[in-house]
Amino acid sequence: MRFSRLTVAVCVATALGAGPAYSQAHDDNEWTMPGKDYAGTRYSSLAQITPANVGRLTPTWSFSTGVLGGHEGQPLVVNRTMYVATPYPDVLYAFDLTHEGYPLKWKYRPDVNPGSIGIACCDTINRGPTYADGKIVYNLLDGHTVAVDADTGKELWKTKVADIGDGETTPMAPLVARGKVFVGPSGGEFGIHGWVKALDLASGKLLWKAHNMGPDTVVLAKPGVFKPYYDKGTDLALTTWAHNSWRHGGAPVWGWLSYDEALDLIYFGTGNASPYNADQRSGDNKWSNSVLARRPDDGSLVWAYQFTPHDNWDYDANAEMILVDLTIHGRKRQTLVHFDKNGFAYTIDRASGEVLVAQPYVNVTWAKQIDLQSGRPVVDSTRQTGVSKGTTQDICPSLEGGKSPVSAASYSRRTGLFYVSTNNLCMDFSTTPTARIAATPFIGATTPYKAGPGGYMGAFIAWDAVQGKKIWEIREQFPVWSGSVATAGDVVFYGTLDGWFKAANARTGKPLWKFKVGSGVVGCPITYLGPDGRQYVAILAGIGGDWFLLSGDVRSDDPADVRPPADFARELARHTSQGGMIWVFGL
Repeated sequence: MRFSRLTVAVCVATALGAGPAYSQAHDDNEWTMPGKDYAGTRYSSLAQITPANVGRLTPTWSFSTGVLGGHEGQPLVVNRTMYVATPYPDVLYAFDLTHEGYPLKWKYRPDVNPGSIGIACCDTINRGPTYADGKIVYNLLDGHTVAVDADTGKELWKTKVADIGDGETTPMAPLVARGKVFVGPSGGEFGIHGWVKALDLASGKLLWKAHNMGPDTVVLAKPGVFKPYYDKGTDLALTTWAHNSWRHGGAPVWGWLSYDEALDLIYFGTGNASPYNADQRSGDNKWSNSVLARRPDDGSLVWAYQFTPHDNWDYDANAEMILVDLTIHGRKRQTLVHFDKNGFAYTIDRASGEVLVAQPYVNVTWAKQIDLQSGRPVVDSTRQTGVSKGTTQDICPSLEGGKSPVSAASYSRRTGLFYVSTNNLCMDFSTTPTARIAATPFIGATTPYKAGPGGYMGAFIAWDAVQGKKIWEIREQFPVWSGSVATAGDVVFYGTLDGWFKAANARTGKPLWKFKVGSGVVGCPITYLGPDGRQYVAILAGIGGDWFLLSGDVRSDDPADVRPPADFARELARHTSQGGMIWVFGL
């Protein structure tokens, strides 16, 4: 654990005036949506668990989901019921918290096309459900969104939103706001034409669809409405692509979405430009690797900002957009805080798209800095990639990112700090020309990884988004791939790939407690108040996602799966194998 020269006391002082960017719509004793609130803070005002007593946490309940695979989501707790969605085949469980042993209330088994397994880029994961108006809403891997009655488990509607025949799958967690369900696809590695859709919560009917690249008519960039802070002109998402490369340019929407009720804007990030061989798509390639702000009623694009123009390195921008109000240079600002895969942490004015602060939160070599006047990165030309560049070495971070977009950060209203799971990986990068065939990989790259400076591969950090500085860090042997939850008890929780669930002091970073949960953690923890009035913490354990591909022989039920681990993480499989468990801890 290391501290920056900036002390915690100074950090708290600079964050004075920081506040939530949302009106809390639900009982804070529950957990009704993936990010806890519309602002995506993953913060709970529960405070029974503190640094003084967290060491007494013990497991109070566990349950096997019966599914192997990456458990990248989080449970929900609503009306004394816990809901959990599994990876494929996307089973939804409802557990009764009012009885000993949390017995099953019902189990919903959807009909999911097994053909989607071969189309999923990075394991058959599911990032979880959300709750609204008596419904549990979530996505199935095969391109369907479903709504299930929260009391009975009865399917209320099922809508096809994506086409696996074109390389689209739907493992993301939907956002529900203003009576609408917002969804997007995975498929950046298959050369899809990225989009976001709005469905009617009551019926599942499609209300609107907006693409992320192409002419203004399909991007829904309307005259007088679309006003990006740094860019001028029309058809920006068309003219920044060579020829017709935008038609298969990627820019999927598979991460976390946020909503500002006052500004009436939804925010989401877009993924990589396709293919990885950047020589095949000259130009900035807008709006891949970007944050977009849209009107929820009709999808109109209000502003957009591109984190990584002409993406050379697979730096998806799908990570969470956390909405908080911060005092920047003495002025209260409505901000959006984002930890991008490219290694920079951004504090952005969420009304206009102006970048206020942009500093590296991990080791970065591909760019020297972000120019706040233009909003553009100052790129190190020696780190550019493409067939014409040959093999480019020592690019940091790797394409796993300074943090994975899966690993949702949290924000504490008490400390004013953001808590982030990070990776310390670099890569070499070489590309080859590639042709697109629908529903097959459209990549054309080889990208071996290596540990970054210091030899450790990950860390859990606290970040001051006002100053753009790291306050403390806890270093880990392997990349840290879980989300986190911050509490009013000044305790923050996260998990590790080698199967530990951990707690730390939110102010100092002092490790306080850990428990071995059996499989690597790639999901997000939650906390809630049980029917007995006690605070509990829950986590899904089940290594997967990219780490199913990289860890080697971690699935013993398949005699043919004896893959060696990736060279940079040869030890990981000694500490974990695939699983699927829900754990609940209490005092």
